Amino acid sequence: MQPVIVPACYDAPLDPVVKSLVFLWRAALGAVLPMAALLVTAGPALASRADLARALALYNERKFDQAIEAATAARKTPDTQDAAAVVLARAHLERYREGVDPADLGAAREALGAVRTGVLEPRVRIEYLLAVGQALFLEDEFGAAAALFASGVAPARDADPALGEAMLDWWGSAMERQADLSAPERRKDLFSALVKDMRLELSRNPESAAASYWVAAGLRGSGDSLAAWEAATAGWVRARLAGSQSAALRADLDKLVLQGIIPDRVRALQAADRAATASQLRADWELVKQRWR
Repeated sequence: MQPVIVPACYDAPLDPVVKSLVFLWRAALGAVLPMAALLVTAGPALASRADLARALALYNERKFDQAIEAATAARKTPDTQDAAAVVLARAHLERYREGVDPADLGAAREALGAVRTGVLEPRVRIEYLLAVGQALFLEDEFGAAAALFASGVAPARDADPALGEAMLDWWGSAMERQADLSAPERRKDLFSALVKDMRLELSRNPESAAASYWVAAGLRGSGDSLAAWEAATAGWVRARLAGSQSAALRADLDKLVLQGIIPDRVRALQAADRAATASQLRADWELVKQRWR
């Protein structure tokens, strides 16, 4: 069996000023989700299987340099070369997120381009699709990346909830970046579509941290700051269902409200009223947080 990879969820940009740097912040906080355990059939040579297993273990430990070395070795054997290429690409993508070295992005693209997709197991094909989408995203091809992520959400969710959340979160990020680069009318349409799709995801899975965040962020992007406030409040309360993602979701919603939604809500007020209204909204938000710890 080929390795099962649970890719890292992408960040949820919270402040337009820092959107280009948020993925580095996520990486620094250790947002990489671990790859699942490796099981390999008896065909490949022992050394190659060991290299592939070692590459996975090193990736999970965030030792991307060593993971790249081990995956490169595993690519030398036909039986493991395609699975190893997926691991190799993932390691290069994560290293790019940390160091922003274009060589890593090029190496990830090369590894993904060499994968014989026809021999991949169904689960690994989904992981390959997400990795390709990540590479496009990091090349600023946000529309293409969003299309790839959208096509992978349902099968990823069926394969593994964690993989589905990763696909969904990257999809939201790609849609946001695409919208931010679009003309005003197109921007509003894209954010409205994002809200619609994420609400549908929530109706299927109320535990989804990614969908909870992106409903609020999408409403803010579409210009409806009051509805965004209400969605953020609902997301904060619903976060108790998100399990291990609860704390991260609440941290993201807190930043969204304080750095985005509240400034949006007071922007149209007279200058003399903005500070007092913003202070009151911050107090209201703190009350929500205290009541629903």
